[in-house]
Amino acid sequence: MAKRPTAAEPTRRTLTFPAVHPSDRTPPSALLSSVADLARSILACKSGRFACNRRNAAESIRNVANLLIFLEEVVVPTPPPPPRAPGSVALGLSELHLELRKLRCLLEDCTRDGARAWMLVKSERVAGQFRSSARAMATALDVLPMEDVGVPVEAREIAGLFVRHARKVRFEVDVDDRTALSDLMSILSRFECGIAPERSALQRVLDYVGVRSWTDCHKEIRFLDAELGFEFSSVEKREVEILSSLMGLMCYCRCVLFKVVDIESNRQSNEEHAIKVLDHINPDDFRCPISLELMVDPVTTVTGHTYDRASIVKWFRAGNFTCPKTGEMLASTELVPNAAIRRLIEQYCSENGIPFAESARKNRDITRTVLAGSVAAEGAMKMLASYLASRLEVGTGVERNRAAYEIRLLAKTSIFNRSCLVEAGAIPPLLKLLTSRDSSIQENAIAALLNLSKHSKSKAIIVKNGGLALVVKVLKYGHKVEARQHAAATLFYLASIEEYRKLIGEIPETITVLVEMVKNGTSRGKKNALVAVFGLLMHHGNHRRVLASGAVPVLVQQLKSSDREDFVIDCLAVLSSIAEKSEGTSVILRASALYIIMGILNSSTSRVGREHCVTLLLALCINGGAEVISNLVKSSSLMQSLYSLLSEGTSRASKKASALIRLLQDFSERRSCGSLPAIFQQEQSVHAW
Repeated sequence: MAKRPTAAEPTRRTLTFPAVHPSDRTPPSALLSSVADLARSILACKSGRFACNRRNAAESIRNVANLLIFLEEVVVPTPPPPPRAPGSVALGLSELHLELRKLRCLLEDCTRDGARAWMLVKSERVAGQFRSSARAMATALDVLPMEDVGVPVEAREIAGLFVRHARKVRFEVDVDDRTALSDLMSILSRFECGIAPERSALQRVLDYVGVRSWTDCHKEIRFLDAELGFEFSSVEKREVEILSSLMGLMCYCRCVLFKVVDIESNRQSNEEHAIKVLDHINPDDFRCPISLELMVDPVTTVTGHTYDRASIVKWFRAGNFTCPKTGEMLASTELVPNAAIRRLIEQYCSENGIPFAESARKNRDITRTVLAGSVAAEGAMKMLASYLASRLEVGTGVERNRAAYEIRLLAKTSIFNRSCLVEAGAIPPLLKLLTSRDSSIQENAIAALLNLSKHSKSKAIIVKNGGLALVVKVLKYGHKVEARQHAAATLFYLASIEEYRKLIGEIPETITVLVEMVKNGTSRGKKNALVAVFGLLMHHGNHRRVLASGAVPVLVQQLKSSDREDFVIDCLAVLSSIAEKSEGTSVILRASALYIIMGILNSSTSRVGREHCVTLLLALCINGGAEVISNLVKSSSLMQSLYSLLSEGTSRASKKASALIRLLQDFSERRSCGSLPAIFQQEQSVHAW
């Protein structure tokens, strides 16, 4: 029976999905066939590019080749004869199956693109795993009773040779691996001391592990970032430091060593492949078997089934240690992120206009990037930031474009990176690039500024260097749609400062251009412009400008036509802000929005969306008076939706719903008595909506 997992058990893996024993119900003949197939798949790994442990990998593959000769001679009678030792045939084959799966995973790790530097650092551990695998397979063969299976004498001799050799071979770390690892550690030590490593030393290490292009380096960075996304225990602090150091090294190498960015063709081929894959996949496979909702953070258990992380974690916390789909007891509660399924879900959502909510884990990942993670990573990033800032200042056009692109990437996901780049003085030269006639340079510069504008110190630097006018100019006249979209998002972050909201609003036609983008832009453009308008509305002087731009009819039309729930929610949020003032309420009512908002409240499955609806309706009632309330009272379904929010909504939504219910009930009671509150006895100027 599988061991019951406990919360204290380590769940950290080397790299790939952990191997598990085959089911006890699998017949020996099927086990034998599966073991032979595993051995053949291991032989196919011979042609792979090994980052390290090349000699140990070659030795293991040769051993499996000899094992396969033996396996192909084994015959399990059907039905099998009574065993001399209970279950010994099944036990021996089951252990072989487990160890061959472990070995295949290990070989895949050693040849995996993106994990090459990490595997070099773990070369001692990997060598030990090769050694352990060989010894375990020898033990499994010892357990297998030759008398109970049909094995010729020659095949038995091969098995004996395999066992003796497996226990004799040492599986030590290659001398070349030790040298390369020593070089790598020397480079990290130089970063710790604030000394730039020699290019030849960097190139030597990268060549050894097989990182030969910008894309190879980028894959390393993405893998290391994903590994850092796992939750580590305190005893694994050293691993976090090493991963962070390697990531700093690879970021430095990607920018300094490689002059050609070759990711575009790679991205295009990946997207084309994803589209082809989607044609053959049932979208129901993207739903969590527990919650039946689209998975946000798909993870795979040791049984091979995939669930949404939040659902399966809740299952475990309830004391369940079985697979929800099969009922099988889990040998471990380890959850391995299923990046392939996640990418397909994102692609499916993108193709079908479905909002894809980011997982809470990703948000935590961003939070952890406040610090570099290690002294070496800190040193590497500071040197790299200075290098990129200097390229922006004195480089050629190509070099400036490349530097802007690298800053765009570095600042996107790391708070620490943003801090280093801002301190290095990257913002002023990026602002100068906004006037470039080269559309690529302009787009990379504004995208870099967008990511840097999230840093607390950057906003003042942008404004001090005349950045507001430059960003607005890109918003209005940017060479590419993407540049204009980035400009809109940048204005949103700049508008987080009260003083800058006022300055942005005073720049002629800024709000009008944003509203036009909401009306006719791309999906991303609409959303960026919408949040920018929302930010500007936080300054009272911009309300009048937003109303004058014709924003309300545009927003109401978007509520009618958009099938993207996240965009509808954003529109409701902006309308709620507009409705806070009586002038805004009047315009919203004239745009015939009241019944549309009520319909969304009754039909929406989003708690946030329903809360915005209630907030908006409450503001319309307060500012619109008796005529608005009388129309709400006539709706038979409205009260049901409001009462559901009392129990299902957030505390804020519950308070808003309660206030609106009291307002409607008070109106009904006073109307039946022929007496209305003073607030409703005043003359109302709005008669149509």
